Amino acid sequence: MTDTIFALSSGQPPAAIGVIRISGPDAFAAVEALAGNLPPPRRASLRSLRRSPTDGTHLDRALVLVFPGPETATGEDLAELHLHGGRAVVRAVEAALAAIPGLRGAEAGEFTRRALANGRIDLTEAEGLADLLAAETEAQRRAAMRVAEGGIRQRIEGWAARTLQLSASVEALLDHADEGDVAAEAGMLDRLGEGARALAGEIDAVLAEPGVERLRDGIRVVLAGPPNAGKSTLLNALAEREAAIVSPLAGTTRDRIEAPVMRGGVAYLLTDTAGLHDAPSDMVEEIGIARAQEALDQADLILWLDDASPPALTAPHILIHARADDSARATAVAGRLAVSAHTGEGIARLWDRIAGAARAMLPASDAIPLNRRQRDLAARASAALRSAGEERDPLLVAEDLRQALRVFDRITGAADVEAMLDTLFGRFCIGK
Repeated sequence: MTDTIFALSSGQPPAAIGVIRISGPDAFAAVEALAGNLPPPRRASLRSLRRSPTDGTHLDRALVLVFPGPETATGEDLAELHLHGGRAVVRAVEAALAAIPGLRGAEAGEFTRRALANGRIDLTEAEGLADLLAAETEAQRRAAMRVAEGGIRQRIEGWAARTLQLSASVEALLDHADEGDVAAEAGMLDRLGEGARALAGEIDAVLAEPGVERLRDGIRVVLAGPPNAGKSTLLNALAEREAAIVSPLAGTTRDRIEAPVMRGGVAYLLTDTAGLHDAPSDMVEEIGIARAQEALDQADLILWLDDASPPALTAPHILIHARADDSARATAVAGRLAVSAHTGEGIARLWDRIAGAARAMLPASDAIPLNRRQRDLAARASAALRSAGEERDPLLVAEDLRQALRVFDRITGAADVEAMLDTLFGRFCIGK
């Protein structure tokens, strides 16, 4: 954290503009070394960049901005050089910066990590920013933006403030325990218990909402059925590309074939599987059937392509009467959606059914969904609050409430999170 770091924060060259960001105690000195006198804070000024004061080699004419800390994105002195975005220009300026003592290239996510360390954002906002950078659909972008702008932090702060109020009340009860008013103590414990249980109930209601993983990773839609049921053909029709090999031979698909699809602002992962039956002809087919069963176990939604009754399916499923264009299969089967991948019959209706099932699995459009780490910790906080709500010993109530507060601090990154930061910031690009 004592080093001054720099990195290209815009897209990789060639581009119209390349933005190099510099953050740390020597940021302004570095700008002076390349550009001469500093411009006024937060005012873009045109400067000629030179390799060093002693080497007058002209590098570029660039817009220079300086932002004095701590009111910056990283909480440190911060500068930006807006260059022409050619590869040679960017490389030359980066080399000039690297030659200045005390400066080094930034690591992945290091700018955001400094923002976290300097209190400009909390851990939940950093996680939301990571999701925002990776967002590929409109739904992902909206959810990540709400988290990056502090939605989860505000919710956790509200829970923590209420827990602190309960904790203050029980501490007051402990301070006056020697007064011997048993009825007053019992009444106070009753009110504390009600408050702790009510807060635990609110947390549990949030935990009952869909998490962010399906929104971020996509709804897993698995196509399953017996051999030669038309699974691969239907996968290609849904993906609108030749993702799977199709042939009239039964058992063509031996392994799981996955095709990511974006539709209606929602991400889906379509999975074609080997045909399910009880008598595999060889070891490879046996492995394929095992992998198909594994895919079914992991599915969010199953498209079952067979007119016979399906096996016991644990995930929601849609029963499909496939190859409906085949004259031998022209008669619809009750309770099944008739679909033809060749003619397009039923494809639009199938997508409507898939989208309807997905809506029940995804966070609401205005929700602020928790990720798995946050959900696990929030569940621990809820358990501590429920324990506090059932306890009759003020000392144990106080300890349960302190435990809940410690968990809230872990959610926001105020305590005990160093072990997971490298993994989190490894998802970021170098200049973020």
